Amino acid sequence: MTTRGLIVGATRSGSGKTTVALTLLAALVRRGISVRAAKAGPDYIDCAFHAAATRKKSFNLDSWAMPPPLLDALAAEAASNADLFIVEGAMGLFDGISASPGRCGTTADLAARFGLPVLLVLDVSGQSQSAAAVVRGCNAHDPMVRIGSVVLNRVGSERHRLLVTDAIAEVGIPVLGALPRDSNLALPERHLGLVQAIEHADLELHFDRLAASAERHLDVDGLIASARPLALPATVQPRPVPPPGQRIALACDDAFTFVYHHILEGWRRAGAEIVPFSPLADEPPPASCDSCWLPGGYPELHAGILANARGFHAGLGEFARTRPVHGECGGYMVLGEGLEDASGTRHRMAGLLGHATSFATRKLHLGYRHARLLCDGPIGAANTTLRGHEFHYAVLVETGKDAPFAELADSEGRPLGRCGGRRGHVTGTFFHVIAQA
Repeated sequence: MTTRGLIVGATRSGSGKTTVALTLLAALVRRGISVRAAKAGPDYIDCAFHAAATRKKSFNLDSWAMPPPLLDALAAEAASNADLFIVEGAMGLFDGISASPGRCGTTADLAARFGLPVLLVLDVSGQSQSAAAVVRGCNAHDPMVRIGSVVLNRVGSERHRLLVTDAIAEVGIPVLGALPRDSNLALPERHLGLVQAIEHADLELHFDRLAASAERHLDVDGLIASARPLALPATVQPRPVPPPGQRIALACDDAFTFVYHHILEGWRRAGAEIVPFSPLADEPPPASCDSCWLPGGYPELHAGILANARGFHAGLGEFARTRPVHGECGGYMVLGEGLEDASGTRHRMAGLLGHATSFATRKLHLGYRHARLLCDGPIGAANTTLRGHEFHYAVLVETGKDAPFAELADSEGRPLGRCGGRRGHVTGTFFHVIAQA
């Protein structure tokens, strides 16, 4: 494998991994280098920024949710279509769950599996020489994980940079850049992470700013040289999540954006055609399709428009009389009777399932999930086991009387009860599927 790569990791969330990853990607693209990117873990939003920066699809690599053959196949695909492969980590480098080695959902799992060096991003605001102890500890923590280089973030001054750099030099790991404290480099956030890439009118200008910052503050040549060839095991064909139909109507607009690239590509490889439509534009699912998929997203931010989308409601109801309709998370919310927005105003939804949800009454639901399907449906036959995750603040305020869709357990197998709903051809759940178990 000739493609080389590295992993952008950090000691904790909020250290600036996304800023450094996008800064590096923007600089590489401006230099004419073919680069692919991926995101460790289940986060969708960062992948959209990667794709915008590189003009190539980005995807997720999740060592807990994805079986090893799927991880390897996705990495091999990326490596066959680029000169460099950059993986943005999640949380802290070694943060994950208690599971078998290599299946903990950590960024470190990916570094060890693919033999990639870690570019460690250190937020050094509030510290100086102590940063060297952090680097030393990360480098020694797991013999299978190698810290290849360090980039300092939120550096306060030239003196600050020199104090930290000189201390880390004694560890024997190169510091290949130092980004100053600069709010213009960061992207705005909201309740599920960054504001989505499609909502930024001046994203290209932002990437130009990041690329210029990279040339001023990073040793881009040194970072390129630090990348190493991917170590890929012999390829075993992964088992994809089966497509829910031959022609799949996919809701796709600002309210429905959270869908995994590897899921869509798996459906296409299985011969399915994906036909996008926009509920926000009052479009119904195309009648020529034989299944409909409503992915997650931000319906709570567009509840009034969705409530008044009469053509969408009527067309979805007609579609569901004879063909499967499935909703994940935000899509599940839209399938219910009503949705309360942040102000507490209730909006009428599709009414194809009996529950109602609220974004006014919020509670964070976050974590990996095992799911056992309780019926035949769009994502598998009854008793199929899947891995995925939940990440939402909305809560059920009315449970309805529909039959449950799946039985859930957390990442360590602890039962969480039954979830979702099914009625006729309609199914839905807050659970996002990532892969077959």
